[in-house]
Amino acid sequence: MTGIARPPVVELTGVVKRYAGGVRALDGIDLTVRAGELVGIVGPSGSGKSTLLHIVGTLDRPTTGTVKIAGHDIAALSDRRLSALRARHIGFVFQAFHLASGMTAVENVAEGLLYSGLPRARRRRLADEALGRVGLADRRRHRPHELSGGQKQRVAIARAVVGQPDLLLADEPTGALDSTSGETVMELLHTLNAEGSTIAVITHDTEVADRLPRQVRIRDGRVVADTTLGKVVA
Repeated sequence: MTGIARPPVVELTGVVKRYAGGVRALDGIDLTVRAGELVGIVGPSGSGKSTLLHIVGTLDRPTTGTVKIAGHDIAALSDRRLSALRARHIGFVFQAFHLASGMTAVENVAEGLLYSGLPRARRRRLADEALGRVGLADRRRHRPHELSGGQKQRVAIARAVVGQPDLLLADEPTGALDSTSGETVMELLHTLNAEGSTIAVITHDTEVADRLPRQVRIRDGRVVADTTLGKVVA
């Protein structure tokens, strides 16, 4: 008996996003990301990649077009159900870390499970395990001001993956880091991908993008290239 094929983690068809004044931030985006991929969404400032991040992350809805996340059509979901889908299926990593200053590393990571329905002790255990995955088991009781920039980003990554989401969205994950810390974070993302995580890295940095096995290049709200290992994919 053959197994049932899993739907793509991300499936966008004809996605348009218009803002006041008729400005098209996205202009007919088709994009599919399958389970286990590590993909860079690359473009200069104003290209539409941040809008695409918000659409893929279900933080915003398209003007027209279809968005499916882990097989769920977001147009069919109420705001409440969409929030639940986001909490279950998507993990976010941002350039600015967004860690709570008064909380320890393990408490910050456990926050990623706040709406999971799990008991507090279980959330703590999973947070400890996630910190171990990112190499910070010995920093679990440190607060953000006691951590380096690279360590803060690794805590943020642990928080994003602690619930085992279908998709990890990393928005300029090395943008606030020095080159050494940035290298460590990129190595971690590659390791997590090798362990099975599906990851999309949103970046304007071509050096970061060139290290990723697939690049989707955005300009003027359109996909202008989709490459795998340097080859253009139809």
